[in-house]
Amino acid sequence: MKKGFTLLELLIVIGILAILATIVALVLNPAELLKQARDSQRLSDLRTINSAIGLWVASASSTTMAQLANAGYCTKGTTSYGPIATCTENATTTIAGLGWININFTDIPGGSPLSRLPLDPVNSATYYYQYNNASTTLTFELDAKMESQKYGVGGPADVSSNTKDGGNNNNVYEIGTDPGLDLI
Repeated sequence: MKKGFTLLELLIVIGILAILATIVALVLNPAELLKQARDSQRLSDLRTINSAIGLWVASASSTTMAQLANAGYCTKGTTSYGPIATCTENATTTIAGLGWININFTDIPGGSPLSRLPLDPVNSATYYYQYNNASTTLTFELDAKMESQKYGVGGPADVSSNTKDGGNNNNVYEIGTDPGLDLI
């Protein structure tokens, strides 16, 4: 008498495994999970930059602030997220005032809280970071568009809508010190 599995038994087991794998893939939706991970990175990046700018403002002199020109930068492309038609593309990540944020973070006593300026995880014509400051008093705004259903407008963890972030653009996450977040 032979011991082992018959071809029919093996085909049945393989078929069951294929069905289970398909169900798991449909339930977990790996593409959506990747989008959520990128959105989490965007939120973390903008909050970190917001804190770094706050630290710079707290330690900057009025002379240093007076050297800042109004700026509107995008890390990719030249199309603004908001009513301002264009922004200047600058994907430079230096923290010495020449990056996509025109602040010299190395002026902070004790050193910069950032080693480099982050870029959007996708950094494409659709998903990019945007920065604008209004004046030498440094009211500023940072923006990023969310791509997942979870963090996007109407999602369960919606961060983009006006009622959630306090901004004027319902399609992007806005953070900063500008009243009404209407620089972009």
